[in-house]
Amino acid sequence: MAIRWHMATATAAICLIGASGRAEPMPVDKAARLFGARPDVYSASLSPDGKKIVMIVSGNTRARVAEVIDLANPKPNAITYSDNNMRLTHCGWASNDRIVCGFQEIAISQGRRLGFSRMIAIDSDGKNMKDLSSKSAGDALRTSQFSGDIVDWLDGTSPEVLMMRDHVPAANTGRLTASTADGYGVDRVNTRTLRAIAVERAYPNAGSFLADGQGHIRMMSLKGMDNAGLLNGWYDYRYRLTGDQHWRPFSRVNYDGKSDALRPVAVDGTANLAYALKRLNGREALYRVTLDETLSTELAYADPTVDVDDVVTIGRRGRVIGVSYVTDRRVTRYFDPAYSKLAESLSKVLPNLPIVTFESASADEAVLLLRASSDSDGGHLFIFDKATHHLTELAPVRPELEGVATATVKSITYPAGDGANIPAYLTLPPGSSGRGLPAIVMPHGGPAARDEWGFDWLAQFFAARGYAVIQPEFRGSSGFGDAWFRDNGFRSWKIAIRDVTAAGEWLVRQGIADPSKLAILGWSYGGYAALQSNVIDPGLFKAVVAIAPVTDLRALKTEVEGFTNAAIVRAYIGDGAHLTEGSPALHAAQFQAPVLMFHGETDMNVAVAESEAMNGALKRAGKQSELIRYPGLDHQIDDTAARIDMLTKADAFLRSSMHM
Repeated sequence: MAIRWHMATATAAICLIGASGRAEPMPVDKAARLFGARPDVYSASLSPDGKKIVMIVSGNTRARVAEVIDLANPKPNAITYSDNNMRLTHCGWASNDRIVCGFQEIAISQGRRLGFSRMIAIDSDGKNMKDLSSKSAGDALRTSQFSGDIVDWLDGTSPEVLMMRDHVPAANTGRLTASTADGYGVDRVNTRTLRAIAVERAYPNAGSFLADGQGHIRMMSLKGMDNAGLLNGWYDYRYRLTGDQHWRPFSRVNYDGKSDALRPVAVDGTANLAYALKRLNGREALYRVTLDETLSTELAYADPTVDVDDVVTIGRRGRVIGVSYVTDRRVTRYFDPAYSKLAESLSKVLPNLPIVTFESASADEAVLLLRASSDSDGGHLFIFDKATHHLTELAPVRPELEGVATATVKSITYPAGDGANIPAYLTLPPGSSGRGLPAIVMPHGGPAARDEWGFDWLAQFFAARGYAVIQPEFRGSSGFGDAWFRDNGFRSWKIAIRDVTAAGEWLVRQGIADPSKLAILGWSYGGYAALQSNVIDPGLFKAVVAIAPVTDLRALKTEVEGFTNAAIVRAYIGDGAHLTEGSPALHAAQFQAPVLMFHGETDMNVAVAESEAMNGALKRAGKQSELIRYPGLDHQIDDTAARIDMLTKADAFLRSSMHM
């Protein structure tokens, strides 16, 4: 498939090399401004006719704005926005002139900080905004925390969607219409008139619903709960035969990471089958399951070294076109021959942007919206017209970096103390010789997560400032199978943290890092790993930066008390000596390196009290420590001004601590 590509060539970047053989670092104010800026584009979606796009873009320092662009006259029109504790998360098209957008917010309810989500519908010109939440006739007996989500966008010919909605029972105050429905069900909702027709009744423990791409609900999950209404970690999946309303058992999955049952992720109504993940030889594999009485199952795809992540879908109905997973890079295997051929063609015309994802499509899939990026490029959005084979750039994701010399990322492995080979990503300063550099070990969050080869604004900032950065996939990371995951990075913290410190030792042995200028920096669990590394090897790192870190495993368990997932979190963290041994706040006396911490005050993932406890413990032990708090910001610190401030202060701290 030939593609005609219309895009201006980026300005060539120039990198100056100093007499020492090192690249001259970018001035800190410039680097912090460039890399601390939030992406210009978060997400984008095509209208059913392929003529308009709704994009979520950055506004002022922390705002997000939904803009509509008519491709025939590409001048953006802002239709709604979010700011402060409200976050605009996604938008899609119910019809060619009606848009649905989701919001998340943090609010105080009964004295506790809680997360909420809401969905609204709005015309493409910004008028006629309406709340899509289910309404109770009478006095609501509980608060609706998550109002719902779209299960099926349908064909786009009308403003109707299939929506999973939270139905809240009401006290009967003399009204015969007072609702007794409780929990999530599915309604066919007219997003313009708000007329709703029940498609699936509400279930108090419903977790999710899957449609078949033809407007029918074919699968659902029910959450396991104890008598007190607390989640126990089990999910029962059920399915329906074609044309039948009776629910049948499909599988029972435990999310403790030890279940070998099928976990459905998509339904193909045309072929009458479900796609589901299940373990094969200790790794997640993808299966096709026929949705008849037999539930006959066949392997769709498995990789011998890593877990399969998910299916790849396209279009309004979520048609499955492939499977995705990560080795050292993200890999997509296409089941659909046409998309396989298109992806191959795109790789030839976009050789410097090898990470290509199909973000959205018109109803007939004649017009596609795709994103292409790389390790050194934050990405670009393109429109592809199948009829003309034209590929046209819509917008760069990070326009401020056009023409800027950014770093490349190399996949490497290094040995741990027990001989295991640990995968990692190594980022060196642009133009650097790669020898005798100040260096940073940057473990990821999670711990049940992993880094991927691609653009990372934190690593790129420090590379621009002259640091080598290594990002280890320590044991406890997800995606590498059961044996690598162990008992997760909290229960098996000794193995995980030893893998992290081994990354620093390897940098020194290879001559990449100057041992007197070796630091560690992490976010969330990565911040925990940065702190705990200095408990087991106090002399290795000369400076510690921890962003929103876990500091006390016992406190982390206490934070979830009163929430429905409390038992799951408690079981995940576990009980035993590791709660004390693995809590850096309890071992402040062992620290030698100075510590700098950053934390958003409205963090829902890790309470700011964890950083306060760590800071207090270090100061009581006579250690150098500072905590910088960001009012009104959550775990992501999704604010350009705050991120610029954080990068600037972290850089100054590292240079001062390591006498640079």
